[in-house]
Amino acid sequence: MKYYAQNKFYLLFIVMIIFTGQSLAQKVLVTGKGKMPNQWIDSSTGHLIKRLVSRPGNNRSFYFHNDPFVDGKMIFYGSDFLDRNSLSSADGYVSHFKGNPYNNQLYSYDLTSGRIKQLTHKENSMSGEIVSRVNHEAYFQIKDSVFGVNVNTAITRLIFVFPPDFKGNITTANADGTLLGGAYATPFEKEIAKKYPQKHDYFNRIFESRQPRTLFTINIHSKKLVKIFTDSAWLNHVQFSPTNPNLLMFCHEGPWQKVDRIWTIDVVKRDKPRLIHRRTMNMEIAGHEWLSSDGKYIWYDLQLPRGENFYVGGTNLATGKEIKYQLTRNEWSVHYTSSWDQKHFAGDGGGPTSVAKAKNGQWIYLFTPEGNHFNAEKLVNMKYDDYRLEPNVHFSPDNKWLIFRANFEGHSDIYEVQIKKTLPNK
Repeated sequence: MKYYAQNKFYLLFIVMIIFTGQSLAQKVLVTGKGKMPNQWIDSSTGHLIKRLVSRPGNNRSFYFHNDPFVDGKMIFYGSDFLDRNSLSSADGYVSHFKGNPYNNQLYSYDLTSGRIKQLTHKENSMSGEIVSRVNHEAYFQIKDSVFGVNVNTAITRLIFVFPPDFKGNITTANADGTLLGGAYATPFEKEIAKKYPQKHDYFNRIFESRQPRTLFTINIHSKKLVKIFTDSAWLNHVQFSPTNPNLLMFCHEGPWQKVDRIWTIDVVKRDKPRLIHRRTMNMEIAGHEWLSSDGKYIWYDLQLPRGENFYVGGTNLATGKEIKYQLTRNEWSVHYTSSWDQKHFAGDGGGPTSVAKAKNGQWIYLFTPEGNHFNAEKLVNMKYDDYRLEPNVHFSPDNKWLIFRANFEGHSDIYEVQIKKTLPNK
C-alpha cells in the first residue's frame, strides 16, 4: 500500500508539472502583430485569446445584437474570400457578399467539441443572422425567398416567398418560434442604395427621402404575412424581445442627433408604437440599441451631447425608468452588449475616426457597473484591427469568454478572449 501511495503521489506531481508547464509555455504576444498562433496571451492585458474558428477562409460572427447561440452551437458565416466593400454596409448585420466565388455560407461551431459543420450550400447571395432555440433553426433569405436550416441536421426548408409587390427583408425571430419579423422598403429607396452603395453616400439621402417603410411579421407555421405598422421614416434594426413573443423593437434610422430613435410595438395588438428614450438636449444621441437577455431592459449608446459625454443608457420596459452608466472617451465603444446574468457589460472599442475620436480606444473592454459609472478592464489590444470590420462582441453562454471578430491578420476571423486574467498585472 505504501508503494502504491508513493507512486500515486509521484504521478499526481508529474501531471501537475505538465499542466503548469503548458500554462507557462503559453506565448505572450502583441495581438495582431503578424500571423497569430491558435492561442496566446495578450501582452498588453494578460488575458488568454484563442482563435475560435480554424476554418480556412474568412469567418464572421454575428452583429452585436443578433444572438448566435442555439443547441450548444454558435452559428456564423464563412466564405472563401471577402468583398471588402461589404464592410461599410448600413446595417452591419446583413450579408452583402455576392455569392460565388465569395461562397458565403452558414456554419455551426460546437462550443464543446469545437466541431465545425457547414449548414448551407447555396449558389446565391444570402442574408440573415437569425436563430430560434425553439425550432432549432437558423433563418436566411435569398432574393424573395426565406429559408430555415436545422442547426443539427442541416436540413433546409422553404419558409416563405414574398409576393411581387412586397419584397421585404427578415431580420429577427420571436421568443416562441412562431414569427419572423422585418421591414419593407420601397423600390425608390432600394434604388438609392443601389446607386450609392457606400454608407457616406446613401445614408443622408435615404433619411431625407422620407420614404414609407413597413414593419411586418411572417407566421412560420401558417405562412401568413401581416403588415404591422407603416411610417414615413427609415424603420430599421428590427429585433424581437428574447422573452416576450409579441414585443418588437425597431428604430428610426438616420443621423442620431435628428431622430428619437428607439421604439417598440406589440405585433398582436398593433397599437401605437412606444418611444423608449426621448432626446432632451441639442445634439443628444442614443442608438445601437439591444434588449437584455431577460427582456427587462433596452440598452443603448447614449451621448450627452454627441462626442462629449459618454454613457450606456437603459430603459426598464416595465416601469419606463431610465438609468445610465458613464464611461471615459477612450472606453466608448461602437457597440456594447450585456452578459447573460446581467452582471457585466462589454464593448468593442472604437477606431481613431469613430464618433468619440479617442486617442487610445481600440480595445475589447469588460465593464462592471459601480454606482453611476462603469469600471473598465481591457481584455484585448485591437490596435492592429482597422475597424472596417467592427469586432461586435458576444458573451459566451457560460459568461466566461467574450467572442469577437477581427481582421488584424489580413482577413476576417473569429476569436475569443477569456474574461479571467491569465497573467497578473505588470
